Amino acid sequence: MDTKNVTKITGRIWFSAVFFGLIGQIAWIVENMYFATFAQDVFANSGRSDMSYMVTTWMVILSALAATLTTIFAGTWSDRVGKRKPFISIGYIFWGFTIMLFAFLPMKATASKLGLIAFLIVLFDCIMTFAGSTSNDAAFNAWVTDNTDDTNRGKINGILSILPVIAVVIVFVGLGSFYNSKNESNAPFFIIIGAIPLVAGLLALFILKDAANVKVNKSESLFQDISYGFKLQTVKENKMLYITLSGLCLIGIAQQTFFSYLINFLIKTLGLGDGFVIPMAVIIVGSAVLTGIFGFQFDKKGRRGFYIPLLIMAILGILCFYFLQFLSGTVRTVVLYAGGIVMMGGILSLLGAFNANFQDNIPEGCEGRLQGVRMCFSVLIPMIIGPIISLILGMDAMGMNGEDFIPPYSLFMAAAIVALLAFIPIITIRKDKN
Repeated sequence: MDTKNVTKITGRIWFSAVFFGLIGQIAWIVENMYFATFAQDVFANSGRSDMSYMVTTWMVILSALAATLTTIFAGTWSDRVGKRKPFISIGYIFWGFTIMLFAFLPMKATASKLGLIAFLIVLFDCIMTFAGSTSNDAAFNAWVTDNTDDTNRGKINGILSILPVIAVVIVFVGLGSFYNSKNESNAPFFIIIGAIPLVAGLLALFILKDAANVKVNKSESLFQDISYGFKLQTVKENKMLYITLSGLCLIGIAQQTFFSYLINFLIKTLGLGDGFVIPMAVIIVGSAVLTGIFGFQFDKKGRRGFYIPLLIMAILGILCFYFLQFLSGTVRTVVLYAGGIVMMGGILSLLGAFNANFQDNIPEGCEGRLQGVRMCFSVLIPMIIGPIISLILGMDAMGMNGEDFIPPYSLFMAAAIVALLAFIPIITIRKDKN
């Protein structure tokens, strides 16, 4: 690529992308990992570990459905009004309040109240997802597309791909001490976490600016705009967009097979206890560095040559976690750290590359409404299929009899097999001359 033709990203856009992207990821990390961990801890404390997999699966599936439907509608609406800022700022404020709802739930419940607690956990998760998908999945992602082009999307999507792991560090290292599975309540944790997007939403009212080229784009029918990305004609006219999304989907399924159980895998399966924070932090920092390097190389050298090496990295890293069961001592520690960095670095870099390629192929004026299609492939399908795989493997491992909740190693073998299928769309993407 000729760097002379690269469009410069202004300081204001960089700051807004990184700051509001990071705040969104902090909130999503809480939803994706701590809400699941919270649910698992509640039922373990209540003597019903057998309910952990079931409730976690329902949380993931229903929140994925809520996220997709919300993004389809909110993204389309932002196209129709030609604005992203109101959806981001107001959405972040509401997002903060919805996270605080979990402060009202106990860490242990009697047998008569377990059904109600399970229902409230799933309900609160879906309400929180509605706010987050409106502001982040729909509006913020459309805003990023509005403010970038095909000459600079690699680096900005590379940085955005790092933000989830940076958010993990902030949440676990900086705020994790406020959460304890043995507490009667973890209200302070959820109130503090909820205040973060709330304050960010207030700041967005003054800091964030919509791109100058965003225009009102609507047909006479709202339904026609909402259904645009799901029409066969749209698929035929934008084949590479949907091929890219299929690759994004497969990597997402692989990640969701183990991601909701990762904390408890480190704590219980590997027996690290509270010491899980150190390897988690090292893996996060290492994978963030790798992802950042690849992101800038995407724009410098083009993304085509990186897809296959990154997929191989991701698969090998995932398999390292599976083979930890056969290792011990120093060798196991080295494989845990190195494999974790390679696994997360490969997955995050691939997600960044796929997202950039998706944005390259969006028809002009459809930046918002196609975010819902992206959510179907990146969230809805992965967060249904992945957790179902986890449910089958996890319940089989514990015999469905209420034994201690210990995520099995087989989650990672299943994830590696799914990731292997991503070679199919990647080969097609590499052949695309554009």
